[in-house]
Amino acid sequence: MANPAPGFARHPDHKITLHRSDERIRVSINGIPLAESRNSVIVRESGYPPVHYLPKADIRTDWLVRSAHSTRCPFKGEATYWNVDAPDSEVENAGWSYETPYDEVAEIAGHVAFYADRVDVTVGEDS
Repeated sequence: MANPAPGFARHPDHKITLHRSDERIRVSINGIPLAESRNSVIVRESGYPPVHYLPKADIRTDWLVRSAHSTRCPFKGEATYWNVDAPDSEVENAGWSYETPYDEVAEIAGHVAFYADRVDVTVGEDS
């Protein structure tokens, strides 16, 4: 591997699994659609609820503005945060992505996940 995650060497029991999903995921802000996808990657990580990462192609990226905030995960890499600047709505650090994730989670490159307590995220056919 060219870019292995250092966290797994220190915490071998920590588990992260990635699965492609064709379940419909919708993200909106104050009722305004921000994203809709049937091509998400579900990340299941020890100690956390499952998270859907949506491909940027399925997101109104013209409403995303890179935040100054960033964090580093020893299992996924450096997280970039995104503010949403939609018509009549602004939400700070509404989502995050790993632009160059570690090899073990490379599949989430080019995808964005959103905080369900900052925007409306619905999962399933009736979403």
